[in-house]
Order: sequence, then C-alpha cells, then structure tokens
Amino acid sequence: MLAPFRVRSFRYQWPADLLTSWAFEMETLILGWYVLVETRSVLMLTLFASLQYIGTLLAPMFGVMGDRIGHRNVLCAMRALYAALASVLMILAFSGAVTPVIVMCITAVLGLVRPSDIGMRTALVGESMPPAHLMGAMGIQRTTQDSARIAGALSGAGLVAAMGMGFAYVVVVVFYASSFLLTLKAGGGEAIRRTEQQQATPWRDLREGLSYVWQAPQLRAAMLVAFLLNLTAFPLFNGLMPYVAKVVYGADQTTLGTMVAAAATGSLTGSIIMSRFGSVFRPAQAMLFFSIAWLTVLLVFSQTDHPAAGIPVLMLAGCMQTMGLIPINALLLRTSDERYRGRIMGLRMMAIYGNLPGLLLSGPLISAFGYAAVAGGYCLFGIAVIAWIGGRWRGHLWNASAAANQR
Repeated sequence: MLAPFRVRSFRYQWPADLLTSWAFEMETLILGWYVLVETRSVLMLTLFASLQYIGTLLAPMFGVMGDRIGHRNVLCAMRALYAALASVLMILAFSGAVTPVIVMCITAVLGLVRPSDIGMRTALVGESMPPAHLMGAMGIQRTTQDSARIAGALSGAGLVAAMGMGFAYVVVVVFYASSFLLTLKAGGGEAIRRTEQQQATPWRDLREGLSYVWQAPQLRAAMLVAFLLNLTAFPLFNGLMPYVAKVVYGADQTTLGTMVAAAATGSLTGSIIMSRFGSVFRPAQAMLFFSIAWLTVLLVFSQTDHPAAGIPVLMLAGCMQTMGLIPINALLLRTSDERYRGRIMGLRMMAIYGNLPGLLLSGPLISAFGYAAVAGGYCLFGIAVIAWIGGRWRGHLWNASAAANQR
C-alpha cells in the first residue's frame, strides 16, 4: 500500500498536494459561508461556486505547458499565485475591507488557475511512478483531497467562528507557501523535450492531444463520464452544501462543517480501499459501476430533510465518489502515450467545466421547483447517460480483455 512512497518525488509531492488541498477546502468553506450570509442569496452562492471553475477551458493549455516546460514548474507557479491571492484576502480581512464583490473578483482570478491543479499533480505522479504502483499511487494521492475535506472543513469553520476570518487566512497562507516549497523538491525537474515538440506551436500540441483522445474510444468515454459527473453530482456534493445546511436543514456553520467532513470521511475510506485493493478492480468497469452508485446515493441524500439522516448517507456517497473517480485517472494514464500525459490530464480537468452549467442552472431551478426535485432530477439524468455510455462503448468498457480493463 505504501510502495509509492519509495519514489523520492512522491514523498515530497504528497505533502505538498495535501497542504494545497487543505487550503482549497478551507477557502471554499470560509468564502462560501461568507457570501451566503452577506448576500442571503442562493443565486450568489452558486455564482461564487461557479467562479471557481471558469478556468476549466484553460486546463488543456496548462497541460501543454506541463509537457513543454515540466509539470513541476507549472505547479510551482500556480501555487505561488494561490499564496499571493490568499495573502491579499488575509490583509483585507484584518483591515475589515472585505466585501462580497472583492471576494467574487479574487475567486474569479483563482478560478482561472485552480481547476488545472489536480490535472497537473496527477500528471506529475504519472511522470515519476512505475506502472505497477500507479493505481495505488492514485488512491494515496486522492487522500490529499479527501482528508482535506475533513480537516479543511472542520478547521475552516472552527477558526472563523473562534478567531475570525483574518486569522483563518493566516493558516491558509502558511499552507500555500509550504506547499510551494515542497513542490520545488518534487518531480525530475525536466520537461519531456523533443525536437519536433519544440518546433510545434502550443496550439498544434493541443490539437494533437484532442485528436489522440478522440481516436481512442476508452479515453473519449472516460472524458464524457468525468464531464457528466461534474455536471450532475459535484454541484450537489460540493457547491450546494451550504444551501442544504442552512435552508433545507435549518442548521448553522458548525453543522455545515460536520456535513462536509462526513462526506470527506467517506471519500477517504474509498481512497484507502482503492490504494490497498485497487489492483482487484478493472478500471473501466469500476468507473461505470461506482459512478452510477455515487449518483444513486446522492439521489437518496437529496430526499433527506434532517442532518441526522443526511450525514450517514453523505459518508456513503463520499466512498462511492472516490471509488468512481480514481479509475478514471488510472484509465487515462495507463492507456495513453507518455508524450501526451500533460495534455490528456489537462483535457480531463476541462471536464470540471460541467460544474459551471450545473451550478448556474441549479440556482433558478431550485428557486422554482425546490431542492429535492432538482437534485433528484440531476441524479436520474446522470444515471441514464452513464448507462448509455456503457452501452455505446460496451466492447471497450465492459469487456474484461479490453485495454481499459487491464489490471
């Protein structure tokens, strides 16, 4: 289970990714609650959540840069920017100058870069990890995000309640700065350089990546499943959680932190299962089965009206989420040429763009029809389309001898 830590790069990258993920979750909870309390509008909350994903269309270009100048170098630049933006918010919070407009503007800048972070860190793992340990490494690497939802949610809510927004952001800045320093030690430090690559333009590199994905049915199917999950499941699991806590459950910020932590506990459990037993599962089959299971559990969650009923369901949903997402990344890295690794993971992160229409549509739909009806509709739609994808590429996704199912 711990074999990936034998790789020196991974020993530095894992804590760097962990600190970044913790800071992400703390910021999302702190600012999401601030926007909801100050504006008292679910539309503004969904707008805030949507702004975090506006850079998804740029993710493929981050992949191109990673293939050209090195995935580690791109990650370092991104994390330096996170620290700078968090420092600005920290100073404004201490001076009492924070407003919803300022929060939205800074979130928009952060949203141009942040969606590409997971893709770049995944590509960096693929660059340094032997194939035999890849599924396990994906599971361990995923724990950085899952544990962050526990620690980030509880600490973010607790710090703001106890010490105020300014002191909470001191911790966020320290996390980002430490992550930057650790990332400097990760990776090999050298991009994959080839003569023809240096002569090609970035746009040509991007077109080659798109063509490569389009011509491989298993890659195309994995990208579609990832997009669909971001469209239907993630808005319910992430962006709308403050609305469920405050409006549906009539609870406070502490309950919100508990809900997020419960979901993350389930996700962490799923990550541990995949890191230990990931080789048992066939990636494409696991992707389809656990994605449908995640949406099914979220359908049950959408019909709960009290945290005592919803929190246990959230834990199960978190477990299904991780067990569905890890096989997607493993499938993409295993069945693709290393020359395209950065671009493929950049395109994978582009699937996060599904969050944007999913969140923006949910606001007015919830105002018109209510949370339970809209959330249920999202889940049923997602289940139906994933089932169609499995049938459409059955030979590439269900066949045990297919490349996408090699263990």
